[in-house]
Amino acid sequence: MQPKTRAKSRRWLLVPYDQLSDQMGPLAKEPADSLGIILVENAWKAARRPYHRQKLAAVLTNLRHFALEQAARGVRVDHRVVASGPYRTALQDLEGTVAPVRLMRPAEWELRDDLRPLVERGTLEILPHEGWLTTPDDFRESQPRRPYRMDRFYRRVRTRTGILMTEAGKPEGGRWSFDTENRKRWPGSPPAPALPRYDPDPVTREVGTLIEERFARHPGTLDLTRLPATATQAQDFWSWAKRYCLPLFGPYEDAMSDVAPSLFHSRTSLLLNLGRLLPQQLVKDVERMDIPLASKEGFIRQLIGWREFMHHVHEVTDGFREVEGAATEENVPRDGGYQQWAGHVWETGSTADEGLAPTATPSALGAHAPLPPMYWGKESGLHCVDTVVESVWQEGYSHHITRLMVLSNLASLLDVSPRQLTDWFWVAYVDAYDWVVEPNVLAMGTWALEDLVVTKPYVASANYINKMSDYCKSCAFDPRKNCPITRLYWAFLERHRAKLTGNPRLFQMMRLLDKRSTAERKTDAEQFDRVQRELMAGKRLSPG
Repeated sequence: MQPKTRAKSRRWLLVPYDQLSDQMGPLAKEPADSLGIILVENAWKAARRPYHRQKLAAVLTNLRHFALEQAARGVRVDHRVVASGPYRTALQDLEGTVAPVRLMRPAEWELRDDLRPLVERGTLEILPHEGWLTTPDDFRESQPRRPYRMDRFYRRVRTRTGILMTEAGKPEGGRWSFDTENRKRWPGSPPAPALPRYDPDPVTREVGTLIEERFARHPGTLDLTRLPATATQAQDFWSWAKRYCLPLFGPYEDAMSDVAPSLFHSRTSLLLNLGRLLPQQLVKDVERMDIPLASKEGFIRQLIGWREFMHHVHEVTDGFREVEGAATEENVPRDGGYQQWAGHVWETGSTADEGLAPTATPSALGAHAPLPPMYWGKESGLHCVDTVVESVWQEGYSHHITRLMVLSNLASLLDVSPRQLTDWFWVAYVDAYDWVVEPNVLAMGTWALEDLVVTKPYVASANYINKMSDYCKSCAFDPRKNCPITRLYWAFLERHRAKLTGNPRLFQMMRLLDKRSTAERKTDAEQFDRVQRELMAGKRLSPG
């Protein structure tokens, strides 16, 4: 069917890989038999970075099932497969159609940049993205100036929407946040729930075969039984999370364990970021649940606080390309340190970076060291890091505290390039997209943008890791005596003293740093040099 004929017979909608829902936008409002959707599978995009195989499978199987679900509703489906070239190359035949193809505004900056020529020529008509809970006005009115602060945004949104608010306009429980009650160490009981598993149907098995054949060189374990792939399975997964995770999410939100890597985290981020679950539904469901308020508020804060807040930060800064003093560079390797680990460059097999805009490469502390091979599975001898990394390459997932206080923490202490760490998160996690990882890693995990988003660097010694996890029990190092992370912490503060002195949230630690003897500080610096050198070389640390 020619584009002009198609455009006359139905109104067409381009649905990106992360908007897989018929509960928002035209698919939710207009008759199915009046609509057509265009879905694109782009092997070029999948090969641009060494994405985790589990992520590729999650995107492809959900996209294909979504196509079948919409066809069953009576929506006409135009499913396109592109072997090479940018995403827009799949849409070239749309030029000159009678009516523009509609598209809800893509969440990813990278996809918006790819499609910009078609938007400028009027081939694509941009509609508001209805998958967000909050509006640009929520952000603008709560952030009259930089730096940006989540708590102001969170209060504004709750006040406007009435979420977790009393009739008198006060926050339920008398407090905006119960974060101080969400910091318990998990003692091993009650037991953490086992993840649900799904029998792969023929569509998912076909995707698995495609991954094994075409994307075999991509890293990570592929486990199709861990992939909710259909709309029904997405709802089933959410039902599991509500029943088994949410009641205990609050107290153990910050806990870490090698016995139960996910603990009571809902793991809904994959489905949220694909559009299979919508935050509107999750917030309403959690508000109605009979669970402790600390768990309820903690979960909702992750959704309407951090998730939406970070999205807005990414939007208003143009992916940090419009932040004063923050560098942008062209031709930056986007492999997340793959070359350092593998010993050869990541070959995309096409001109993958052609025409793409420079990427943000801020590094306020001047950190530019390459990502150590331990992030790609080379044992470091630090049980906390090795455990979390193993989990990531097995599942494409770890929860937000392990991301922040183990993986980002160690990278910061080792002066790793914030851009390279960001790209590693992008390739390694199933829920990662630019609007997610760039704010969370560049602006929060690494202090690459100073206080643009958070008030202090998220760095910690072995004491914090021992306090919040059971990792240290299985480590060759003793957190109280010889764990190198503690000396790395003190060396970090000393190295960056000029930038960090005067930060009120580091006042106490800087005073303690001043009390360390000259000999101690010298030993800290020597330990940093040795540990950085050995980890960069892929060596395994050992006591002594």
